Amino acid sequence: MEAVKMVLKVMWRYRSLLIILMTPLLLLPLPVVIGTKVADCAFVLMLMAIYWLTEALPLSATAMLPALLFPLFGILKSNEVAKVYFKDFHLLLIGVICLATSIEKWGLHRRIALRLVTLVGVNPGWLMLGFMSGCAFLSMWVSNTSAVAMVMPIVEAVIQQILRSTEEADGRRSRAATGVSNLALQLDEMIGPKEKEDIMSSQVQDPEAQVYTIPENEVPPHRTVIPQVPGNKQDNMICKALCISIAYSSSMGGIATLPGTSPNLIFSEYMTQFYPDCDQINFGNWLLLCVPISILMLLLSWIWLYWLFIGSDFRSLLRCGGQRSEREKETARVIQEEYNSLGPISPQEVVTLIIFVLMALLWFTRKPGFMPGWANLFPEHAGYATDATAALLLGLLLFVIPAHGPSAKNFEAMITWKEFQAVMPWEVALLVGGGFALAEGTQVSGLSSWVATLLTPLGDLPVIATVTIACVIVTSITEVASNAATITIFLPILAPLAEAIQVNPLYMLIPTTLCTSFSFLLPVSNPSNAIVFGYGHLRTIDMVKAGLGTNIIGVLVAILAVTTLGVPLFGLNTYPDWAPVFPTSNSTGL
Repeated sequence: MEAVKMVLKVMWRYRSLLIILMTPLLLLPLPVVIGTKVADCAFVLMLMAIYWLTEALPLSATAMLPALLFPLFGILKSNEVAKVYFKDFHLLLIGVICLATSIEKWGLHRRIALRLVTLVGVNPGWLMLGFMSGCAFLSMWVSNTSAVAMVMPIVEAVIQQILRSTEEADGRRSRAATGVSNLALQLDEMIGPKEKEDIMSSQVQDPEAQVYTIPENEVPPHRTVIPQVPGNKQDNMICKALCISIAYSSSMGGIATLPGTSPNLIFSEYMTQFYPDCDQINFGNWLLLCVPISILMLLLSWIWLYWLFIGSDFRSLLRCGGQRSEREKETARVIQEEYNSLGPISPQEVVTLIIFVLMALLWFTRKPGFMPGWANLFPEHAGYATDATAALLLGLLLFVIPAHGPSAKNFEAMITWKEFQAVMPWEVALLVGGGFALAEGTQVSGLSSWVATLLTPLGDLPVIATVTIACVIVTSITEVASNAATITIFLPILAPLAEAIQVNPLYMLIPTTLCTSFSFLLPVSNPSNAIVFGYGHLRTIDMVKAGLGTNIIGVLVAILAVTTLGVPLFGLNTYPDWAPVFPTSNSTGL
């Protein structure tokens, strides 16, 4: 028995290596026995899907497999694969990250988030909505992970004040009853900063302390791990609600714009690559469809989280004015002090804000769909300029615009290349490139057509039922796999399926793309969840309970919006001219 346990322990320790070695061996009959191009491409697709889902190999390393295997199988030449790895998506990503670098460097994110919170007040429910709104707005323009890393230190300061004010109130009641003085306050006055730091460090490292210590590689660079102050049950539930709402709102805000999250960009580039005549996917149309989705999801999730963690007394949210509790006064003071510490808005923040507004306007007005855009000013070069053109123009300006006035001794630009490098997610760029290469391979080899033929019986179901099934499957898979990997796997499958059952591909792809971002269930579902979980206020069961309801809200809202707003906006009820007509009979074999 001990020997079996030892073997299992060793196998678990080397599970990644076992998956890497055993997966191709188990899939080997596809290229060896069957030996068709479709089977060869299926081997690559299934190999990459397993590696991506299990993360046995780093996601970026798995993304390079098409460059290795497609030439060996004779599916695509090496130079043809290489061309697919860098697309318009990458140029758009570079421009967006330039702006995100400047926002983070000069602290504009803190000013926006704190200003939104001060507008809604310090009642726990309104406070949660304020933080959710701020984080969602930021994640529309920067990555979800960056938005959470920017907002969570502010939330943590508020949480610590909530817990501390409760402890002080309990201490005052205890001292009034027993006459004991506040030894902790005396200790604070007697010891210096170095001793305080040592005490805090020893508390965090104490194995008996109920504190979740974050692994070094998961600690956001903006924060310091703060020892938890025990509070009562109500305060702990408020803290849970604040934390989990930040993680969820970043995903809800990210879906509102095309550059807000990687699945949106991958979908947009897929449409450009395989449906070049489709001009309906642009920043303006996406904004018109997805901002209402984001707002409705945000409000419904706020109600759900409030009911789950804070209580069912929604009347307290409607009370205006009145006497604030001590906790609310202390919370308001902390938020106001955080905002005052920023000082007056700096020239660098003003420049960043102007670039931010200009970029959004250029994206929206390039080709809004309901009116002529600035792209129409160049009729002889129709289709040449894209959203990436505007993003690059303004992003590169940040390397040129001086950060300080003429009186400065040395020239310093708004951002430097080193600062840009620290923020740029090169691994995501490579992952997406691998996805584009995989999609190209499935198209060239005929695998996508074979899969579509196999799934044609789904055409007997109502369209809404097929879309719902696809959304539920994608939402389930994305809980255990990265969002980018999930959408990369499913796009080459769902698009041919839509063609096979004569449904507008956008009807199938838009809701499933949105559902790819609904990874709310587990701490490991996405980096935003992991960052929030690392602060130590949540348990996994808290995230599971909250995530189940939020997932249901997300899927229902996405399907509702696509079947109402999406139908007139994209003409989803008709099969478009830009989509190929799928043959009624197909004899392609695996």
